[in-house]
Amino acid sequence: MPSIFGTTAAARNYFKNIKPDIPLTLTMMFPAFIGSMAGAALAASVPVGFFRPFIVLLLILVATYTWRKPDLGMDENLKFTHKKRLIIVALIGFSIGFYDGIFGPGTGTFLVFFLVSVIGYAFLKASGTAKLVNIATNAGAILSFQLTGHIWWQLGLLLAFANVTGAIIGSRMAIRGGSVLVRKVFLVVTFLLITRVAWDTFIS
Repeated sequence: MPSIFGTTAAARNYFKNIKPDIPLTLTMMFPAFIGSMAGAALAASVPVGFFRPFIVLLLILVATYTWRKPDLGMDENLKFTHKKRLIIVALIGFSIGFYDGIFGPGTGTFLVFFLVSVIGYAFLKASGTAKLVNIATNAGAILSFQLTGHIWWQLGLLLAFANVTGAIIGSRMAIRGGSVLVRKVFLVVTFLLITRVAWDTFIS
Protein backbone atom coordinates (compact mmCIF):
# COMPACT_ATOMS: atom_id res chain seq x y z
CA MET A 1 0.00 0.00 0.00
CA PRO A 2 2.69 2.61 0.82
CA SER A 3 4.02 2.46 -2.74
CA ILE A 4 0.92 4.10 -4.22
CA PHE A 5 1.56 7.25 -2.19
CA GLY A 6 5.20 7.48 -3.25
CA THR A 7 4.34 6.60 -6.85
CA THR A 8 1.66 9.31 -6.95
CA ALA A 9 4.05 11.93 -5.57
CA ALA A 10 6.70 11.02 -8.14
CA ALA A 11 4.14 10.86 -10.96
CA ARG A 12 2.97 14.38 -10.12
CA ASN A 13 6.50 15.73 -10.58
CA TYR A 14 6.98 13.83 -13.83
CA PHE A 15 3.57 14.90 -15.15
CA LYS A 16 4.43 18.57 -14.71
CA ASN A 17 7.77 18.25 -16.49
CA ILE A 18 7.77 15.57 -19.19
CA LYS A 19 4.35 16.05 -20.84
CA PRO A 20 3.31 12.38 -21.20
CA ASP A 21 1.27 11.02 -24.09
CA ILE A 22 -2.12 11.14 -22.34
CA PRO A 23 -4.06 8.80 -24.71
CA LEU A 24 -1.29 6.19 -24.57
CA THR A 25 -0.90 6.47 -20.81
CA LEU A 26 -4.63 6.14 -20.13
CA THR A 27 -4.88 3.24 -22.60
CA MET A 28 -2.19 1.48 -20.58
CA MET A 29 -3.53 2.43 -17.14
CA PHE A 30 -7.05 0.98 -17.40
CA PRO A 31 -6.02 -2.57 -18.45
CA ALA A 32 -3.22 -2.40 -15.87
CA PHE A 33 -5.81 -1.63 -13.17
CA ILE A 34 -8.01 -4.56 -14.25
CA GLY A 35 -5.02 -6.89 -14.53
CA SER A 36 -3.75 -5.92 -11.10
CA MET A 37 -7.14 -6.60 -9.50
CA ALA A 38 -7.28 -10.00 -11.21
CA GLY A 39 -3.74 -10.84 -10.11
CA ALA A 40 -4.32 -9.78 -6.51
CA ALA A 41 -7.50 -11.86 -6.38
CA LEU A 42 -5.49 -14.94 -7.37
CA ALA A 43 -2.39 -14.15 -5.29
CA ALA A 44 -3.36 -16.36 -2.37
CA SER A 45 -3.97 -19.41 -4.58
CA VAL A 46 -0.96 -19.13 -6.92
CA PRO A 47 2.37 -20.80 -5.96
CA VAL A 48 4.44 -17.61 -6.24
CA GLY A 49 7.64 -19.40 -5.22
CA PHE A 50 7.48 -21.55 -8.34
CA PHE A 51 7.75 -18.49 -10.59
CA ARG A 52 10.58 -16.72 -8.75
CA PRO A 53 13.42 -18.37 -10.75
CA PHE A 54 11.77 -17.23 -13.99
CA ILE A 55 11.49 -13.67 -12.63
CA VAL A 56 15.20 -13.71 -11.78
CA LEU A 57 15.98 -14.87 -15.32
CA LEU A 58 13.80 -12.15 -16.87
CA LEU A 59 15.44 -9.46 -14.75
CA ILE A 60 18.91 -10.70 -15.76
CA LEU A 61 17.90 -10.55 -19.42
CA VAL A 62 16.54 -7.01 -18.98
CA ALA A 63 19.72 -5.83 -17.24
CA THR A 64 22.01 -7.51 -19.79
CA TYR A 65 20.12 -6.14 -22.79
CA THR A 66 20.14 -2.60 -21.37
CA TRP A 67 23.80 -2.81 -20.36
CA ARG A 68 24.89 -3.97 -23.82
CA LYS A 69 23.00 -1.15 -25.57
CA PRO A 70 24.38 2.12 -24.15
CA ASP A 71 22.34 4.23 -26.58
CA LEU A 72 19.05 2.54 -25.67
CA GLY A 73 16.58 5.07 -24.32
CA MET A 74 18.85 8.09 -24.63
CA ASP A 75 16.55 9.71 -27.19
CA GLU A 76 12.94 9.12 -28.15
CA ASN A 77 12.57 6.94 -31.24
CA LEU A 78 8.92 5.94 -31.46
CA LYS A 79 8.04 2.66 -33.15
CA PHE A 80 4.80 1.55 -34.82
CA THR A 81 1.85 3.77 -35.70
CA HIS A 82 -0.01 5.50 -32.89
CA LYS A 83 -2.94 3.09 -33.23
CA LYS A 84 -0.66 0.04 -32.99
CA ARG A 85 1.10 1.54 -29.99
CA LEU A 86 -2.23 1.88 -28.20
CA ILE A 87 -3.07 -1.78 -28.83
CA ILE A 88 0.37 -2.94 -27.69
CA VAL A 89 0.40 -0.88 -24.49
CA ALA A 90 -3.11 -2.08 -23.59
CA LEU A 91 -2.01 -5.72 -23.80
CA ILE A 92 1.23 -5.12 -21.94
CA GLY A 93 -0.55 -2.96 -19.37
CA PHE A 94 -2.88 -5.81 -18.48
CA SER A 95 -0.04 -8.35 -18.39
CA ILE A 96 2.24 -6.27 -16.16
CA GLY A 97 -0.72 -5.27 -14.00
CA PHE A 98 -1.56 -8.95 -13.51
CA TYR A 99 2.07 -9.61 -12.59
CA ASP A 100 2.03 -6.73 -10.09
CA GLY A 101 -1.12 -8.04 -8.44
CA ILE A 102 0.34 -11.52 -7.93
CA PHE A 103 4.04 -10.90 -7.43
CA GLY A 104 4.91 -7.19 -7.28
CA PRO A 105 8.72 -6.70 -7.25
CA GLY A 106 10.09 -5.51 -10.58
CA THR A 107 6.85 -4.04 -11.93
CA GLY A 108 8.36 -0.60 -12.48
CA THR A 109 11.46 -2.14 -14.05
CA PHE A 110 9.43 -4.13 -16.57
CA LEU A 111 7.23 -1.11 -17.38
CA VAL A 112 10.21 1.16 -18.06
CA PHE A 113 12.05 -1.49 -20.08
CA PHE A 114 8.98 -2.19 -22.20
CA LEU A 115 8.35 1.50 -22.92
CA VAL A 116 12.01 2.07 -23.86
CA SER A 117 12.75 -1.08 -25.87
CA VAL A 118 9.39 -1.74 -27.54
CA ILE A 119 7.65 1.64 -27.79
CA GLY A 120 10.81 3.71 -28.24
CA TYR A 121 10.58 6.17 -25.35
CA ALA A 122 13.61 7.84 -23.82
CA PHE A 123 14.32 6.66 -20.27
CA LEU A 124 13.03 9.84 -18.59
CA LYS A 125 9.67 9.78 -20.36
CA ALA A 126 9.40 6.02 -19.87
CA SER A 127 10.03 6.40 -16.15
CA GLY A 128 7.38 9.10 -15.80
CA THR A 129 4.83 7.11 -17.79
CA ALA A 130 5.61 3.99 -15.77
CA LYS A 131 4.90 5.90 -12.55
CA LEU A 132 1.46 6.88 -13.82
CA VAL A 133 0.68 3.30 -14.88
CA ASN A 134 2.02 2.06 -11.54
CA ILE A 135 -0.64 4.14 -9.78
CA ALA A 136 -3.26 2.09 -11.60
CA THR A 137 -1.65 -1.26 -10.74
CA ASN A 138 -1.22 -0.25 -7.09
CA ALA A 139 -4.83 0.94 -6.89
CA GLY A 140 -6.14 -2.28 -8.41
CA ALA A 141 -4.18 -4.43 -5.97
CA ILE A 142 -5.18 -2.30 -2.96
CA LEU A 143 -8.86 -2.49 -3.90
CA SER A 144 -8.70 -6.25 -4.31
CA PHE A 145 -6.80 -6.79 -1.04
CA GLN A 146 -9.13 -4.41 0.81
CA LEU A 147 -12.15 -6.39 -0.32
CA THR A 148 -10.60 -9.49 1.24
CA GLY A 149 -9.41 -7.68 4.38
CA HIS A 150 -5.68 -8.09 3.79
CA ILE A 151 -4.50 -4.51 4.41
CA TRP A 152 -2.98 -3.19 7.65
CA TRP A 153 -3.85 0.48 7.19
CA GLN A 154 -2.03 1.87 10.25
CA LEU A 155 1.35 0.43 9.26
CA GLY A 156 0.75 1.21 5.60
CA LEU A 157 0.10 4.90 6.24
CA LEU A 158 3.19 5.16 8.44
CA LEU A 159 5.39 3.67 5.72
CA ALA A 160 3.73 5.89 3.13
CA PHE A 161 5.31 9.02 4.63
CA ALA A 162 8.83 7.72 4.05
CA ASN A 163 7.87 6.46 0.61
CA VAL A 164 6.55 9.87 -0.46
CA THR A 165 9.66 11.67 0.78
CA GLY A 166 11.97 9.37 -1.16
CA ALA A 167 9.81 9.52 -4.28
CA ILE A 168 9.79 13.32 -4.38
CA ILE A 169 13.56 13.55 -3.99
CA GLY A 170 14.19 10.78 -6.52
CA SER A 171 11.85 12.17 -9.18
CA ARG A 172 13.37 15.66 -8.91
CA MET A 173 16.86 14.20 -9.35
CA ALA A 174 15.68 12.19 -12.36
CA ILE A 175 14.13 15.23 -14.04
CA ARG A 176 17.33 17.22 -13.56
CA GLY A 177 19.61 14.37 -14.64
CA GLY A 178 17.52 13.32 -17.65
CA SER A 179 17.63 9.97 -19.42
CA VAL A 180 21.36 9.50 -18.79
CA LEU A 181 20.84 9.48 -15.02
CA VAL A 182 17.61 7.48 -15.22
CA ARG A 183 19.36 4.76 -17.25
CA LYS A 184 22.14 4.48 -14.65
CA VAL A 185 19.65 4.30 -11.79
CA PHE A 186 17.56 1.80 -13.76
CA LEU A 187 20.54 -0.54 -14.09
CA VAL A 188 21.53 -0.20 -10.43
CA VAL A 189 17.97 -0.83 -9.24
CA THR A 190 17.61 -3.81 -11.58
CA PHE A 191 20.84 -5.40 -10.32
CA LEU A 192 19.73 -4.85 -6.71
CA LEU A 193 16.34 -6.36 -7.51
CA ILE A 194 18.00 -9.40 -9.08
CA THR A 195 20.02 -9.86 -5.90
CA ARG A 196 16.98 -9.54 -3.68
CA VAL A 197 14.73 -11.90 -5.65
CA ALA A 198 17.56 -14.41 -6.14
CA TRP A 199 18.27 -14.35 -2.39
CA ASP A 200 14.59 -14.93 -1.58
CA THR A 201 14.43 -17.71 -4.18
CA PHE A 202 17.60 -19.69 -3.67
CA ILE A 203 18.93 -18.84 -0.19
CA SER A 204 16.34 -17.69 2.33
